[in-house]
Amino acid sequence: MASEVVVVTGMSGAGRSTIAHAMEDLGWYVVDNLPPALLANLCDMAATTVTNIAVVIDVRGRQFFDDLNVALSEIGDRGIARRILFVDAADEVLIRRFESTRRPHPLQGGDRIVDGIAKERDRLREVRSIADIVIDSSALNIHQLESKIEELFHAEGSADLRVNVLSFGYKYGIPVDADLVMDCRFIPNPHWIPQLRPMNGLDAPVSENVLQSKNVQEFLTRYEALFETMADGFFSEGRKYLTLAVGCTGGKHRSVAIAEELVRRLNAKKIDSKHTLSAASIHRDLGREL
Repeated sequence: MASEVVVVTGMSGAGRSTIAHAMEDLGWYVVDNLPPALLANLCDMAATTVTNIAVVIDVRGRQFFDDLNVALSEIGDRGIARRILFVDAADEVLIRRFESTRRPHPLQGGDRIVDGIAKERDRLREVRSIADIVIDSSALNIHQLESKIEELFHAEGSADLRVNVLSFGYKYGIPVDADLVMDCRFIPNPHWIPQLRPMNGLDAPVSENVLQSKNVQEFLTRYEALFETMADGFFSEGRKYLTLAVGCTGGKHRSVAIAEELVRRLNAKKIDSKHTLSAASIHRDLGREL
């Protein structure tokens, strides 16, 4: 019987198809637009041939979508691990994507695209609240979204908990897929140092300036200890993936340097004899500032 089922759902235009293709490339058995009521039957049919199944379920299923909770309970009763991956994007991004493809929103009818998006958000509110993984694709192109999926599912069996440390700029908005948010705007901004302004947090001079600033090492050590305390709860809850967002004003200097240092520290950390974690960095807004 399948060992895990990932339900891929979310907003139309946010990237469900891209995620499905990426998971298929990673060896997952992917079924698109499956009525939820057939999910348990699919698991039974694939019992002897498929280990991991990804199922795309969305509002195209109309009334079938309402059966999702029942279907998830059924596969849980069969002892199959299941996770919900919800892909989202800002309304203005979704509108631009639909306009560029000249396709109507599936719930638009005779109304505007924005009305279809509002209806879909309302219908998906409950499933988004119970999602195990939420990905915001607003600032991601197709290749970046594929890379994110590969990071999530390619070799996750090697670690009990995978931590994505995501740097961002507050001026561009807090990431909607963040589980934890760290504000590092208390650190002096290298932007105001002329020789450092053109560089970013990946450059050694900027990184050294940020990490050597007053109270930064103590801040990192205390946050690391806090995370270690929380990690035990994450393991108990069976969490496989966590997004830790690190923000500064523009997402160019401080947040990038802090994110890289956190990744280094987390990858060097041994939680206990039973559990392991791995960390990787993503810099959402790096290069966005002109």
